[in-house]
Amino acid sequence: VQLQASGGGLVQAGGSLRLSCAASGRTFSSYAMGWFRQAPGKEREFVAAISWSGGSTYYADSVKGRFTISRDNAKNTVYLQMNSLKPEDTAVYYCAAGVVAGPDGMDYWGKGTQVTVSS
Repeated sequence: VQLQASGGGLVQAGGSLRLSCAASGRTFSSYAMGWFRQAPGKEREFVAAISWSGGSTYYADSVKGRFTISRDNAKNTVYLQMNSLKPEDTAVYYCAAGVVAGPDGMDYWGKGTQVTVSS
């Protein structure tokens, strides 16, 4: 499966962005999907994940209540709605696909999209 993230940009603190990740291949609906991020000088960290059906979602504590992950299997797309953005959310955001919805279950990675939150 090939993944392409989009929707990043520059936003003021308190604002919102929606990231999209388009997947190629006929087996998208069989994969769990996730979002990760990497800030300058830091390791990549887990943000959110969603099961293949969309019935289960998981979030890092740092984004819980502000970010929402969702998917549309008919469109082979997963989304990350980010609200109440903070400067510490600034990072390159990556989408990923795998067997298990969670920080360690991803096997395929897309190129990232930059999110910059100004204070």
